[in-house]
Amino acid sequence: MQIHHLPYADPGEPDVRSGTRFLLWLGRNQLGGQVKSLLWGLLLHLGIAGSPLGVGLAVQAVIDRSGGDLARAGALLAVLGAAIAVGDTMMHRTAVTNWITAAARVQQLLARKSAELGSLLNRRVAAGEVVAVSTGDVEKIGWFVETLSRFAAAATTLVLVCVGLVVYQPALGVVVAAGVPVLALAALPLLPRATRRADVQREKAGRATELASDTVAGLRVLRGIGGEDLFLGRYREASQQVREAAVHSARMWALIAAVQVLLPGLLLVVVVVYGAGLALEGRVTVGELVTVYGAVALAHHPLRNFEEIAMAYSFSRPSAKRAAGVLALTRTAATGPAAAGEPPAGETPAGDLPAGPLPLGETPAGGPPGGDLYDPVTGLLAPAGLFTAVVCGDPDAAGRLADRLGGHPPGEPEAHVSVLLGGTPLDELPLGTARTAVLVQDKDPVLLSGTLRELLDVPASGRVTPGDALAAARCGDVLDALAQASADPGGDPMDTRITERGRSLSGGQRQRLALARSLVTDPEVLVLDEPTSAVDSHTEARVAAGVRQLRTGRTTVVLASSPLLLDLADRVVFVRDGRAVAVGTHCELLAAEERYRAVVTRETEEDTLVDIEEPA
Repeated sequence: MQIHHLPYADPGEPDVRSGTRFLLWLGRNQLGGQVKSLLWGLLLHLGIAGSPLGVGLAVQAVIDRSGGDLARAGALLAVLGAAIAVGDTMMHRTAVTNWITAAARVQQLLARKSAELGSLLNRRVAAGEVVAVSTGDVEKIGWFVETLSRFAAAATTLVLVCVGLVVYQPALGVVVAAGVPVLALAALPLLPRATRRADVQREKAGRATELASDTVAGLRVLRGIGGEDLFLGRYREASQQVREAAVHSARMWALIAAVQVLLPGLLLVVVVVYGAGLALEGRVTVGELVTVYGAVALAHHPLRNFEEIAMAYSFSRPSAKRAAGVLALTRTAATGPAAAGEPPAGETPAGDLPAGPLPLGETPAGGPPGGDLYDPVTGLLAPAGLFTAVVCGDPDAAGRLADRLGGHPPGEPEAHVSVLLGGTPLDELPLGTARTAVLVQDKDPVLLSGTLRELLDVPASGRVTPGDALAAARCGDVLDALAQASADPGGDPMDTRITERGRSLSGGQRQRLALARSLVTDPEVLVLDEPTSAVDSHTEARVAAGVRQLRTGRTTVVLASSPLLLDLADRVVFVRDGRAVAVGTHCELLAAEERYRAVVTRETEEDTLVDIEEPA
């Protein structure tokens, strides 16, 4: 895989059982690039390791006054120099390629998982952690993957050098062969402590990143309550903790680096002293001594890869663990009889809700299924083609219900019971088909930066134009504001750029633009969670009327408690304690259901009890 071939057509299915297994899986999936880097690394290291032999032969040729031997030594050095130049260039090229392609694979996996989980992702993983995984963690993971081949080349070179020296000059070669493994493994006792310190640094850095991300997201609110200094102090404290942890970790790595310098120096002293004695005894020649000395002196080059692989693993393992944790998240796992459309044993849905789903819709060829939307957990039924309002009373419960209707359980996937659309479990549909069939807009939708035209350029049926959607969401004032903000006076507001998350707009304007984006998609079922909570009552009534008119004949579910919305609904379902307990029109429920009236009219519990106790 080359850089210009990115992105991957299929990044594969990762092994996410642990961080180490994930790293090894990445290495295996880049076997071709690893082999190339290994071979070029061998050429580089062997060229460096062979240079002392050429120097030793040249020195001996001068001592022996042999012009032919000197010429041959010069030719050997020239060949080795060319090998070093080519090997260094190509190894760097292939190693960087391995780094970038590994990082790209991880980023694609994370992007695919984010698209699969949708809004469920930030309910299971903090937004700051997702940012940390997709940025810094990706780089550290790529670093370890690319060091694998360079480490393998260095280790192979050291083995070959030791064997070659034993064959070339047994008396000195045995000393080197005994000392090099000690040099390579000397840092092992220090690695656990260095790894722990690196883990602490990584944890503190992740917390600081999460704090910064959350602070930026809530900057407008912080400024409104004068809390900038408070959160600035918290971030400054977190930043100082990261600095202290980094210094603490760096000290250990400095000690490891010192060991990697000190021990080769000691081995070099031993070789020189012992070799000089052998030379005085006439057991080795000066050229052989120079060769062995040079080989030991240059051994630090491949030995540095041992330190680097240890450091790369220490830093990348927690990063890989975090990435594997995100990639291990699953969409759903429907189990139990209710997953097949049966309500819990001994329970019957309230009102006119059936004991099981009504398979009124059929699955058209090549398209999503149609029909009623049914939730076996709550007993909620949203008939096909109708405008259904759901009143929960608890905003958190409403949010969880909206997630479940979209196939995103907020709890453990193993305990999830699939929602059914036209009798078909939503979990059994391909992800793309399920997303086309049911679209959920939560109460805090996100607007991406870009022009309004780009914001509304989303996968859609084509039946609803951006103009129709903007009109239904009553975005006239938003268009006027964008036109005034346009760099070109009198320009098209559709081409005006919207800042990140729409922070230049008010909360109500952002909410209506998000609603218009959802209306443009024109899904089979549209689920809206408090779509008008940030607008005034007059605008809310107009938005509700616009949505109802535009969605005529399409299934729409709105979770809200506003009488202006409820009065326009074809049917209202009252959900209490996780079950649908009453169904009817808004007026019918106001008259017949005291608990419903208490939620909608904001009556206190005492007022409700008085109403219940008063005689008719």
